[in-house]
Amino acid sequence: MTVTEKQLIDDLRARKFKPVYLLTGEENYYIDKASEYFEKNVVDEDFRDFDQTVLYGRDVDMRTVIAYAKQFPMMSPVKLVLVKEAQDIPIKEWELLITYLEQPLPQTLLVFCYRHKKIAKNTKVYKSIDKAGVVFEKNRLYEDQIPDWIGSYINRHGHTITQKGAVLIAESLGNDLGKIANELDKVFISLQPGEVVNEDIIERNIGISKDYNVFELQKAIGRRDVVKCNRIVNHFAANPKDNPIQMVLPNLYSYFVKLMIYLQLPDKATAASALKVNPYFLKDYASAAQNYTLGKLASCIGYLNDADLRCKGIRNANTVTDGEILKELVFKIIH
Repeated sequence: MTVTEKQLIDDLRARKFKPVYLLTGEENYYIDKASEYFEKNVVDEDFRDFDQTVLYGRDVDMRTVIAYAKQFPMMSPVKLVLVKEAQDIPIKEWELLITYLEQPLPQTLLVFCYRHKKIAKNTKVYKSIDKAGVVFEKNRLYEDQIPDWIGSYINRHGHTITQKGAVLIAESLGNDLGKIANELDKVFISLQPGEVVNEDIIERNIGISKDYNVFELQKAIGRRDVVKCNRIVNHFAANPKDNPIQMVLPNLYSYFVKLMIYLQLPDKATAASALKVNPYFLKDYASAAQNYTLGKLASCIGYLNDADLRCKGIRNANTVTDGEILKELVFKIIH
């Protein structure tokens, strides 16, 4: 049975247990949070030394896992066998689980944390787990979904965030939900009840500059704002550890590819969906579309590829700094 995060937690709180759980998918944040819930809430703390076993896939084989699952609890009504990094158990060994699940021990919760990837749904072992227990699967969110996720996370903690603030965090921290959550948890410590998270708070607590970031550079490039572009790239060059060119180039590449797509869309009303960006960005793409042709954008991508090679030492021989490469790149793009 495949369940949502809410269904999973609601059933665990109600102590409606199944003999096996598969926590899987590309988004590790949800797997880790669900795993943490099992570890802290299924077996009473006083009984965990007796009836809670945590294993790691790289250190055990499936026969050992099943042997632990077949042991009856000693003190608690249920026994928890939690297998972290279960993807490290060789896939050929998983067939042994099929036999166990034909007659699983009702008092055991066998939980597999299968991170980074998934077991194919058409395999016997997946079907066996799905029939006998619970599958909880979470895929990585698209870039355009991250600001909304940030807003929801902050709302659950009794606060709100400005739209620009959510976009700023998403652009700067990427789609690593665990990293984003950790940074936001630091922010909550300094907030008053119900306080709105704005760009000033983000800059002060997370260290993301509200004026000097890739998001602002993209907007300035889109407007071909020479003064602001120069101000930002000069700041990046002076602070290379905070703004590494290896982070800037992929973001700019993605921006120009999406701008090329936007220029060719017959119906701009579908732009947010087609580009997989938050609707908040659309006004910036519409503005940039007035300043760039497809030919110019193709040239810009060529400039980016060249800059990428040079910052890796190709056609450079380490004689030009990353900051100088970035300055030259932006000059070519906006002129």
